[in-house]
Amino acid sequence: MYDIIGDIHGYSSKLKELLLKLEYKEARGVWSHPARKAIFVGDYIDRGPGIRETLHLVRSMVEVGSAIALMGNHEYNAVAYNLHLADGSHLRKHSKKNTHQHQQTLDQFKNYPGEWQSFLDWFYTLPLFLDLENIRVVHACWDEDHIHWLKTNKYLTLNNELLLASHQSDTMAYKVINDTLKGKECNIPEAYAWHDKDGHPRTSNRIKWWVNPGTNNFYEFLFDCPPALSDQKIPADVRFNIYPANAPPVFFGHYWLEDKYPVIQAANVICVDYSVAKEGALVAYRWSGEEVVDNRHFVSV
Repeated sequence: MYDIIGDIHGYSSKLKELLLKLEYKEARGVWSHPARKAIFVGDYIDRGPGIRETLHLVRSMVEVGSAIALMGNHEYNAVAYNLHLADGSHLRKHSKKNTHQHQQTLDQFKNYPGEWQSFLDWFYTLPLFLDLENIRVVHACWDEDHIHWLKTNKYLTLNNELLLASHQSDTMAYKVINDTLKGKECNIPEAYAWHDKDGHPRTSNRIKWWVNPGTNNFYEFLFDCPPALSDQKIPADVRFNIYPANAPPVFFGHYWLEDKYPVIQAANVICVDYSVAKEGALVAYRWSGEEVVDNRHFVSV
């Protein structure tokens, strides 16, 4: 049985509080549960004050088999940010925006360069998705075609071939990795441009990839929909693969939800990211084999 835990972003004290509430116990520096396993959906780094402790805690659980840790977009970005190219540049540009996003991690590992490199190497081992018998887990978006492409090409974890290809915008790797780890987006009219949580102007918005754009308005289809756009119908050319209603339950993080209490997004769609890095909650869903997910199975601190 699994406890699927949302984005941590370096809030190690919250993570330990949640593990205690889930009845995990610490022994010799490693947390475990006698009958359950944790699944972390990714985004262990950046933003919070306990990034090193978070990584040590999560990796130690993985090493003893008490947890599975997935790749998040922040781990993916970190690998690219720290990868030196032959011309002396880095795969992910050291722009003001990118550096600001990653600064807390860089600062907290400033005096531990060897340790940080060991975690960068470890990130390559993190699954890009989990397709278990009765549930699925991914960081941001489960698209059946994209998961099939990853499986067919044996890209179950990151490698340098996939990493390099996914930074070339004309490749399938770029589309698959960006959607899987960062979520699908659609363009919105320029008149409705908005600013994201970091204050950056945006003319596109993340979509709810389980919602049919053909039968819903923008409010039902978008995360953080601009109010003036809410009632407008979605143009006919905006079409995406929709997560099937008869597919196994899929769990994910990434979207910075801000509801007071965690709720399932659809009958088989469960987000466990509730903005711990913005004074929200760190959330887990306790899955015990049920075919029908239930809001009562959320646990939060």
